[in-house]
Amino acid sequence: MTVSVFIDGAAGTTGLEIRDRLAARSEFSLVTLEEERRKDVSSRRQALNDCDVAILCLPDDAARQSVTLITNDTTRVIDASTAHRTADGWTYGFPELIGRDAVAAAKRISNPGCYPTGFLAIIAPLIRAGILPADWPYTVNAVSGYSGGGIALIDRFESERTIAWRGYGLGLGHKHIREMQLYAGLAHAPLFAPAVIDAHRGMVVEIPVPVGAIPGAGNAQAIHQTLHQFYADAALVNIGKLNEVPHELLIHRDAAPWDGMMIYVAGDEEHVRLIARLDNLGKGASGAAVQSLNLIAGLPEETGLITAA
Repeated sequence: MTVSVFIDGAAGTTGLEIRDRLAARSEFSLVTLEEERRKDVSSRRQALNDCDVAILCLPDDAARQSVTLITNDTTRVIDASTAHRTADGWTYGFPELIGRDAVAAAKRISNPGCYPTGFLAIIAPLIRAGILPADWPYTVNAVSGYSGGGIALIDRFESERTIAWRGYGLGLGHKHIREMQLYAGLAHAPLFAPAVIDAHRGMVVEIPVPVGAIPGAGNAQAIHQTLHQFYADAALVNIGKLNEVPHELLIHRDAAPWDGMMIYVAGDEEHVRLIARLDNLGKGASGAAVQSLNLIAGLPEETGLITAA
């Protein structure tokens, strides 16, 4: 059975990448609107109610509006915006953490943020296993390609050509923090230090952990073993060998799309560096939405996705 999909916001960066991933997929048929009808509310309402699955690639307020336009009880929703990531009644679309069956059965799925994807992939399994405590004030250092900032930031980087590094979130109120704290089960909000660099795509998220100073914390070996076991059956998340981290991690300006994630563990009895490398437009956005769509359709989660970096 073919699953009909309507991408509301198909002209944006995330929507375009989802369309690329579905273009050759016979399992799905795309419901599309002509350019002049793309922002027309009545046209969107009809498309949202006619499709089997709606994928929302919109600003938060527009995504909330789209949900209100759905009047049937059959259309399922994957929201790639921030609007519903911590909302009641929504399933967090991170199958490796939440459970594949839960995502497959959900009517309303919120796509994880790109930075939280890297952070939660590392920290959540360790908190659950008791290898790291939930009440430690964790720090997150991260850099991303500018495509994650939307059209305005893309235009700024590509037109000005003078920005090499952009640190932000300095007011400590970044919208991803609540998401990170909630799904990791942390007592304290993490100290989040994000930055954007002059590359279109790519992301590195690091959590430095002074395990020697944390009562009851596991060492590097215990942390690595826990993550390795947790992701043993994951098709899109890989764990590097303990302390076999590349001499340097690079984000290339011409990087190709990628829907996987690589996690590195480096450290000793005193300090551990936990690092996730991913594509902010892949596992951090469009790839994650298609992963959830695959599960809804009863397909292996990695079907049609780009698993090799």
